[in-house]
Amino acid sequence: MTDLNDLKVFEKVAALESFSGAARALGIPKSTVSRCVARLEAQLGMRLVQRTTHSVRLTEAGLALKGRCTEILSRVDEAIDYVSGLNSRPKGLLKISSRIGFGYFVLSRILPAFLDRYPGIDVSLELTNRSVDLVAEGIDVLIRMGHMPDSRLVAMGLGTMQRYLCAAPSYLEARGSPQSIQGLKDHITIEMPGINGMRPTWSFFNNEHEVKCEIPPRLLVNDPGMIYQLVLNGAGIACVSGYLSGPEIDAGRLVRLFPEWTLPSVEINVVYASKRGLAPTVRAFVEYMKQTAASGKLWMDDPIARLSRIPLRRRRTSKRPLRRAK
Repeated sequence: MTDLNDLKVFEKVAALESFSGAARALGIPKSTVSRCVARLEAQLGMRLVQRTTHSVRLTEAGLALKGRCTEILSRVDEAIDYVSGLNSRPKGLLKISSRIGFGYFVLSRILPAFLDRYPGIDVSLELTNRSVDLVAEGIDVLIRMGHMPDSRLVAMGLGTMQRYLCAAPSYLEARGSPQSIQGLKDHITIEMPGINGMRPTWSFFNNEHEVKCEIPPRLLVNDPGMIYQLVLNGAGIACVSGYLSGPEIDAGRLVRLFPEWTLPSVEINVVYASKRGLAPTVRAFVEYMKQTAASGKLWMDDPIARLSRIPLRRRRTSKRPLRRAK
């Protein structure tokens, strides 16, 4: 029978591509690392690692085993963590980082129930719109908006956030409604600063058609929550997150412009360092966010987004503001 310790040692060698590095990471002698890998190779009857003076390279068999090792050991850790947690509830400090708007308008609604469910967990919540290095800054969980690039971090999707082009009735009464997407250039628009100083570009979709328009914003604001407040107060036109704008459109306090066109949705992920050795506090929060997202509570104030998931043959086509079902 294969010794799980041998698999664990091999996985570390494969990940670090170094016997010495694996020994340091595991806190065992380098000779023990060599014996574990050699024992595993003898049992399988094939070489897993090619060693030279300066490098370690996995064979084809080693590459195949590496991926399966990670999955197997992750499941073993999950089973041990689960059984260990049966007799004790998660406790300790949980460090969370989130965008400011998401923290104010989503986490503020759902964290109280999380704290009630896990009285032993203390939360340190950092709200920031800057780029966060989860590992270097000692953050346990990061809520990240937008597409996740390839990385060594683990990202679990919580769904997508809809965005709507909106203006307040007071703004439209004073300046009129734009008659076309290109006509937005003649209006006061509000936007987040572009990346590396680039001018923001708005993309609109209608079935398979896409229109891109560079809008010279009159107001640049680095916080979506502030943009929402400015639009609500009649400062201009902007793309506003659905969980903020949906209730306002429903109540008539905002008007959705060009409802026949849609804006790109935004992916929302909960990000953490690794599935292996996941702390009970992190596991509890990740599972809580997963359950909350599945229940619809994260987006429950976005009635237009709910409507957009109805099959086309049942969907309303009226351009008037939608009304919440009684």
